[in-house]
Amino acid sequence: MGKYILIIGACGQIGTELTLALRAKYGNDHVIASDIREGSDNLMESGPFEILDATDYDALEEVIAYYEINDVYLMAAMLSATAEKFPMRAWNLNMNSLFNVLNLAKEKKVDKVFWPSSIAVFGPNTPKQNTKQNTIMEPSTVYGISKQSGERWCEYYFKKFDVDVRSIRYPGLISWKTMPGGGTTDYAVDIYHKALEEGSYSCFLKADTALPMMYMDDAIRATLQIMDADSENIKVRSSYNLAAMSFTPSAMAESIQNHIPDFEIAYEPDFRQAIADSWPNSIDDSQAKKDWGWQAEFDLEATTKEMLGNLK
Repeated sequence: MGKYILIIGACGQIGTELTLALRAKYGNDHVIASDIREGSDNLMESGPFEILDATDYDALEEVIAYYEINDVYLMAAMLSATAEKFPMRAWNLNMNSLFNVLNLAKEKKVDKVFWPSSIAVFGPNTPKQNTKQNTIMEPSTVYGISKQSGERWCEYYFKKFDVDVRSIRYPGLISWKTMPGGGTTDYAVDIYHKALEEGSYSCFLKADTALPMMYMDDAIRATLQIMDADSENIKVRSSYNLAAMSFTPSAMAESIQNHIPDFEIAYEPDFRQAIADSWPNSIDDSQAKKDWGWQAEFDLEATTKEMLGNLK
């Protein structure tokens, strides 16, 4: 019979690619995609899909019972830049959806939960370089506050109710398959589109703003890997640091110029600059490497090659 998986927020930047990866692994009919709206054609046509509001406990419980779901991947969230515009809406979505899933797992309606955290849990007082697994957090954005709160609740439900919840702190994610969804690191996707379409890009961050980033294939692989790991190997039940590369907008522009010599970049920092300034420049993910064998595969040059090659 095999396991049945529910993905909540399947139409988002990560959710779309995660759904297709899980369908390739477990079979199309075993992976139920859900979101509050319909997604791309390849998502909708490759397997079952449910319109689902993650904040509606009863509707969520009904879908889980109907499909006899084993694992839930909760990918629905309002991201950093958008959440600053709609603070209470972001808090409601990000927290209530998590409580719904944790409570269903507590009632033994599901076996295992994946919930993504983010580098947004860190704040202005966090040491910037090689940020450790355990460090000062003090996030200064609505998104970061909701993610840090979520980490505490995940650990609480694990310790109090033995809920098998697993999490990683995603850095900025770069993908050619889906457009980004309102985050502070969106420039690192948008820049490739503009490079090919217009030959120039106006960046909303300063030239020297270094941030931790990751190519989407690595992020998906990490997500599958942590969910496949034996429970006793998951020593961190809040969320794991995860790293691949760190770079600045100017370094990214240079890597594009290696392929498109005439490409030009301008810098017009907006409100997202303050968010980026509150985040680390680089991440120490030695705990994930030690506990479940994590290792990134893509650096900036490999990412640029993939992005430009596929977008062409």
